[in-house]
Amino acid sequence: MSNFLIIGGGVIGMMTALQLADAGQQVTIVERGICGQESSWAGGGIVSPLYPWRYAPPISQLSRWSEGVYPTLSLRLLEETGIDPEYRQKGLLYLNVDDAQAALGWARNLGKPLERVGAEFVRKKEPHVAAAQESALWMPTLGSVRNPRLGQALRARLQAMPNVVVNEGFVVNGFIQRDRQVLGVTTTQGELRAEKVIVCGGAWTATLLDSLNIRLPVRPVKGQMIAYQAPPGLVQRVVLKDGRYIIPRSDGLLLIGSTLEEAGFDKTTDSEALASLKQTAESIVPALSKHSVAYHWAGLRPGSPDGIPFIGALPEWSGVYVNAGHYRNGLVLAPASTHVLVDQLLGRETLIDPTPFQPTADRLMTDLASL
Repeated sequence: MSNFLIIGGGVIGMMTALQLADAGQQVTIVERGICGQESSWAGGGIVSPLYPWRYAPPISQLSRWSEGVYPTLSLRLLEETGIDPEYRQKGLLYLNVDDAQAALGWARNLGKPLERVGAEFVRKKEPHVAAAQESALWMPTLGSVRNPRLGQALRARLQAMPNVVVNEGFVVNGFIQRDRQVLGVTTTQGELRAEKVIVCGGAWTATLLDSLNIRLPVRPVKGQMIAYQAPPGLVQRVVLKDGRYIIPRSDGLLLIGSTLEEAGFDKTTDSEALASLKQTAESIVPALSKHSVAYHWAGLRPGSPDGIPFIGALPEWSGVYVNAGHYRNGLVLAPASTHVLVDQLLGRETLIDPTPFQPTADRLMTDLASL
């Protein structure tokens, strides 16, 4: 029997497992598909909320700590697995920001480099980006990671660790319960027991917890993205305009995202989103009109009230915990949010005050209609 059983093999579940395994714990992951293949794969990989000054302080705390982890985590995984998560710190250009003063005030308060720049600065940094308006914002410290490869590297590392068991293709049917205590799970491959169970099911977390009569206000929010295979160097850094972004990869792949759609668990793509995303891409980088779209896909984000995740022990039950509801910032917040939970699981002093993230009865009773 493992010390810990983790339901969900996304970035949140895998980073939780890695931290527990590093601490010498016996860990089992249960994943219905292949680890790292849902929203962890489908996102863009920007290591920051898109407009960080617009988020509540608890999210800013998590994102600031996580941002500093990715360079060393990526190097570690490359050395251990030979898979490069491709962390790049090339900065971010914000175009058409209508609350620039708020952004600059936020940056001053945190001591974070963010400056107003002109159109000439933008042209020098990104010659193929359409001319900015009178000014733009420039954040030189922002990084990005190639999230599918991050998932592959985490999976490979966990599979190589002797105190970790990765069970893929295991669908969880329910929880093993006794006297308000969760002792494990039932799956399509049989029962699995553990001292503590951690639910990291992303957009599916609320469905998983229904059998415990826990009403977690987390729901799927579809996001469609496209990618162009462009010449390497056409765009060098992340460019954000009017809530959408272009993210470059080292091989010239350019990701453009994303839509926000309330469509339940539907992950189909459609021509309307494709046209809209193409229009966004070509308005930012006109040269993309000469290239065809190479890929078009969709993923499901775990939406939650105000985008604040649920991290901690579930009320009225013993032995079961949750880490879910990160909305658009699962990868952004993963290192810190998993550290906050692992600190609690192991009885350590918490890195960040866990109070705002606790799945208290009041938070669980939030009306889904208000999300």
